[in-house]
Amino acid sequence: MAVTDFFAGEIATELIKYLLSIVKKSTLCRSSAENLITSINGLLPIIQEIKQTGVELPQIRQNQIDDFSKLLRDGYELAGKVLHSGRWNMYRNLQLARKMERLEKRVTRFMQVTMQAHVLADVHHVRFNMEQRFDVLEHRLKAIKIGVDDSGGGAGGGGCLGEAVKRMEEDEKWFEDSFVNLGAGIELGKTKVKAMLMGEQNRGVFEICGIGGSGKTTLAKEICKDDQVKSYFKDRIFFFTVSQSPNVEHLRKMIWEKISGCNLHGYGYGEMLPQWNLQYQWNMKSATPVLLILDDVWSLSVLEPLIFKIPGCKILVVSRIKFPPSIIDCIYDLELLREDEAMSLFCHFAFGHNSFPRGFNQKLVKEVVDECEGLPLALKVIGSSLKGKPEMFWTSAKNRLSRSQPVCESHELQLLERMKLSIDCLPEKVRECFLDLGAFPEDKRIPLDVLINMWVELHDIDEEEAFHILVDLSDKNLLNLVKDARAGDMYTSYYEISVSQHDVLRDLAIHMSNRDEVNQRRRLVMPRRDTRLPKEWERNVDEPFHARVISVHTDQMGEMDWFRMDCPKAEVVILNFASSEYFLPPFLENIPKLRALIIINYSASNAVLHNMSVFSRLTNLRSLWFEKISVTHLSDSTNPLNNLRKISLMLCDMKNSLDESDIDLPGLFPQLSEFTMDHCINFNKLPSSICQLHKLKSLSITNCDSLNELPSDLGELQALQVLRIYACPHLKRLPPGIGHLVKLKYLDISQCVGLRCLPEAIGCCQNLEKIDMRECPQIESLPNALTFLESLRCVICDDEVFCQWKDVEKAVPGLSVQVAEECFTLDWLSQ
Repeated sequence: MAVTDFFAGEIATELIKYLLSIVKKSTLCRSSAENLITSINGLLPIIQEIKQTGVELPQIRQNQIDDFSKLLRDGYELAGKVLHSGRWNMYRNLQLARKMERLEKRVTRFMQVTMQAHVLADVHHVRFNMEQRFDVLEHRLKAIKIGVDDSGGGAGGGGCLGEAVKRMEEDEKWFEDSFVNLGAGIELGKTKVKAMLMGEQNRGVFEICGIGGSGKTTLAKEICKDDQVKSYFKDRIFFFTVSQSPNVEHLRKMIWEKISGCNLHGYGYGEMLPQWNLQYQWNMKSATPVLLILDDVWSLSVLEPLIFKIPGCKILVVSRIKFPPSIIDCIYDLELLREDEAMSLFCHFAFGHNSFPRGFNQKLVKEVVDECEGLPLALKVIGSSLKGKPEMFWTSAKNRLSRSQPVCESHELQLLERMKLSIDCLPEKVRECFLDLGAFPEDKRIPLDVLINMWVELHDIDEEEAFHILVDLSDKNLLNLVKDARAGDMYTSYYEISVSQHDVLRDLAIHMSNRDEVNQRRRLVMPRRDTRLPKEWERNVDEPFHARVISVHTDQMGEMDWFRMDCPKAEVVILNFASSEYFLPPFLENIPKLRALIIINYSASNAVLHNMSVFSRLTNLRSLWFEKISVTHLSDSTNPLNNLRKISLMLCDMKNSLDESDIDLPGLFPQLSEFTMDHCINFNKLPSSICQLHKLKSLSITNCDSLNELPSDLGELQALQVLRIYACPHLKRLPPGIGHLVKLKYLDISQCVGLRCLPEAIGCCQNLEKIDMRECPQIESLPNALTFLESLRCVICDDEVFCQWKDVEKAVPGLSVQVAEECFTLDWLSQ
């Protein structure tokens, strides 16, 4: 791109526009933006003069101009990030402000030194066409592998889990890319849906209808990615998963905030949102086209409140149910795959390519494919289950499939019977682990930490075997692995990787678990959220329930909403709810074998738990998971949980309970080995008694904005191997006692934007293998003692300290230093 085109064209002008918007919006970046506007405005007359010349510059001067053009390009991208950053995302805003300050300094330095000495002195030598572009930084960042590595070992290797995540991503990408290219039928469907959405303006609500597993959601996602659709709706496309038991009012507010750009601070949780108010607010805005996709809608009563009759807004409903014409303007009935399309899809998952392998019984393959009746999900799962199996196994599978009834309009049970074949072929422990997945709510990501703990406690396996089972189920397409940008190495916390499952596969797990009489079932599961416990349970309370897993999914529960249940064999209890208050079930007192308790609140606000006295009876509890709970008065608990090994607090309001000086954590949890807090609020420091947890091996405090201090006696945690203090922006220093952590292997201080230095004592951590200190902008120098870390194998850092780490790399054999990729994502908030 020519320099004159660049200067006189868009970038400088567009950058100024962005900067003017930043001055109005961002307090943190306002000063830098104003100074940049002054500098760039002073440059515009010189730009015009350069444009009017056609003479080439010497190469060295051209390189400097090119560097500056790249700098302004980076500035344009940075300004865009500032404008799109939410005001509540404090750590990101602090980092962006520092980057704006660095940009300002670099522009000023160019204007005062380089521009004066070279460009202004000889402006007539500016050339019209640049032959080179210097994208060194961008190229280097793309070349660095951060996150999941397919090497399977070493400090950055993802092992079998990392490889499984990578295979899952590749398969999902192939499936999504190939699904609409399998044949003319699928492409025709995509064309018809696009025509509906971009057709007549007086139609606003459309539907993709089809049986479960037919590819409705995949087609809807392809519509989202289509360039014509994105251009038509100006990238204002919003995708929401509704599911069978949604919180309609909460979902309705989320949808309105997305399509209007307004935050509904005036409406609390549970308050109705008046339609007239939405109409008024929308009429105050321009009717910009918006596409709203509502996936997995199960009932008319749920759909109607989610339809916004506003100009320019089109809604695409994805459902198994065909809704009436009074609601839907136009419906596309998704057809099943034709024979050639089904064969291509099946062969990919059964053989790894889209056609028969040489010498394989083609007639047998065709018979198995025909039994799948053109259902993409059945083809995918059954094909994966037969991969690598001998021909006799295929023959047996074909015979069992042929005994199922043909798929028809009321197809659900017949489809489940077909899918059941893939589960019956699994080894017993793998099959049981698959059936456990039905205990989690539909369309919700399952934290991997929860799932692994559950399997370890239930099936007498260690974590390594649990991971191999997870990979096996993933390879057979019976679950999906979803990772964030930081996940994948051997020290990554489980909750950075989560599990999701197609709702048909969840229905299959519940279907198979419910074959026995209710009191004899190994899993007692509520399939969807309800206001009360199932009547089937209540009718059978006179006899003990022999379930090992109990999963409850309700709204607010009071003391009188529970009934007596005798559950002598239960080992895992999962309590899912959506409310601001929750009375813990009294039947917990009668579960002597309970080993894992998972409490997850899906409401918009933190919940207060009542009946906490039940914990005094949970003497065998080993794992506790709280999510979106208000945690108060830990010091009030007088009964220690002597067997508790793991505590995980996610999105919890600590109510300053950790600031109490009299908390005796060793007395409460004498065997605790893992303590995790993520996105927790209202605590300033950890209690000093945490340093007396002499069996603690992993301490993880992440995304906790209020944390500003670590205990000075942290070095007393002699068993600690993993210390993660990630994204805690107000933490200023690490305690010197960190040098006494002789077993420490992994230190993560990334995105601690307030952290100013690494302590000199860190050089005493002789077993330290990995340090992650990406996005720590205030750490500008490193202690000399780092050269003593002989076990150090991997460091992830920013550009500012990369050169200093390279010097350490020369002194520490086997050390690999990597520059981190920037990744800001809040996708998990929508889950």
